[in-house]
Amino acid sequence: MAERVGEVIESSSTRFVAQCYSLHQPPPLGSLVTVRDGQTDILAIVCDVSTVSIQPGRRPVARGMEEATEEELYARNPQLEQLLRTLFSAQIVGHAIGDGGLDTGSGEKVRQHLPAHPPKIHAFVYACGQEEMTRFSRSLDFLKILVDAGAPAGDELITACLRLLSTSCQDPRQYLVRAGKELSLLLAGEPQRLNAVLRGLRP
Repeated sequence: MAERVGEVIESSSTRFVAQCYSLHQPPPLGSLVTVRDGQTDILAIVCDVSTVSIQPGRRPVARGMEEATEEELYARNPQLEQLLRTLFSAQIVGHAIGDGGLDTGSGEKVRQHLPAHPPKIHAFVYACGQEEMTRFSRSLDFLKILVDAGAPAGDELITACLRLLSTSCQDPRQYLVRAGKELSLLLAGEPQRLNAVLRGLRP
């Protein structure tokens, strides 16, 4: 069963924000997550992570001057778990339609373009496993969405995502080479940007 990592608290057609159930334990930048909506799995790439005060406009204050470790600080201030929250934003890059969704691989159709509807508020967000990543990585159509998205992490998001997806492939190097060729077409008019992205894909 896929690991549930958060819950949608803001939603749009292109991106959503989720709150993690555990403080300081977000999915990695560039990782693939899914939101289930009936027979549709909405697929997204984690593009930004933050930990903030639960009260808007109120910054956390330093508390650790007398503590030897961060663990002791949190142990002596258990209320911090209630005063802080960890959020992550995810760029929607596709959806899977089928009887069991992306995680079963049974009759699903993975489409790397925006779904007709955004995720629902309070929908659960799950981290995708290796098998789900393998099925998603068969196509590189999602790269155009990331290139055009203007995500907070910029092109670092593209390289982080591709490196993670490559770990689910039989030949990670071949996958990165194929992705590099696709990026060469998408960024043909931006040679400096292309070179920076390709450098980020090197081992």
